[in-house]
Amino acid sequence: MKLAILFGGSSFEHEISIVSAITMQKVFKKTELVNIFVDSNREFYLIDKKDMKSKYFSSADYKKSKKLRLEHGGFITPGMFGDKKIDFDALINLIHGRDGEDGKIASMMEFYGVPYISPRLEACALSYNKLFTKLFAQSIGIKTVPYEVLHKNQPRDINTSLPVIVKPSRLGSSIGVSIVKDASELDYALDVAFEFDDLILIEPFMSGIKEYNQAGCFTDKWELSIIEEPHKEEFLDFEKKYMDFSRDGKVGEADINLEIREKIQESFKKIYGNVFKGSIIRCDFFESDGEIYLNEINPIPGSMANYLFEDFEDMIIRLTKNLYFEQNIKIDYQYIHSIQSAKGKA
Repeated sequence: MKLAILFGGSSFEHEISIVSAITMQKVFKKTELVNIFVDSNREFYLIDKKDMKSKYFSSADYKKSKKLRLEHGGFITPGMFGDKKIDFDALINLIHGRDGEDGKIASMMEFYGVPYISPRLEACALSYNKLFTKLFAQSIGIKTVPYEVLHKNQPRDINTSLPVIVKPSRLGSSIGVSIVKDASELDYALDVAFEFDDLILIEPFMSGIKEYNQAGCFTDKWELSIIEEPHKEEFLDFEKKYMDFSRDGKVGEADINLEIREKIQESFKKIYGNVFKGSIIRCDFFESDGEIYLNEINPIPGSMANYLFEDFEDMIIRLTKNLYFEQNIKIDYQYIHSIQSAKGKA
């Protein structure tokens, strides 16, 4: 089995994607990896395994690597003796944030006929925007935390009682997120969030709740990870989440009763459904008084949440053999031919 790891991208989470990709070199023990880097200019580069070090990218040494172009069927590297196709069985989209999670990569892979592990376009649209995520969850009977929406350049009047969490709608890794406890802090928190997005969510800060992470996918069966209870103070800030993305060891399972476990797992399955087929996702849930609330969907979790699975590599291989592909539409021009025939034209 040979897998391509696609990482980088034009995203605020570009560096996190690099960390994830470097971690994957340790996670895969028996699978050959092909590393394809997308720089901030959206140029593709073939990266040798020995060069998968953070400094190689921060110093721009990656530009010494072979450039690639994407054509039908895969990536091509030009050479003195002609073009050469980069061989792999499937591609893992490991670009966090814009490009990777907003549907651009999914669309390109579909358009060029490249088998890939990633949320498809519809799933990206629903999970990249936190507002759409809430609307989707509510439509399938999954509870979410109350919220209000604030657009840039509109009055900054909010109805939610303090303290509140201010978060950009289309960004992950806690970038631009603030907890506001006093009215004097609100404008600054909004300024920070609006640096990253023009759509902001305001949510009540819920103290005393439990948070649980559940990852998984559907191959030819449901493959669910352990349920993790992340250790944190008020919320996982960028630095803590950044370190999370480099995890390659296993974590402990949350100490929860069977009823809560089953509620989390059933909620996850309803969210994943047919929408997220072909991908490994992680859902972050809140639990309060036995009720489960969806906090957010991580369509491409850091290092794909390998640390939550017992046999992550084997699961990836099983998923690769059960990928979803678009319907092949046969174009035979019968409609045009019938019109031409009716008009007496050949």
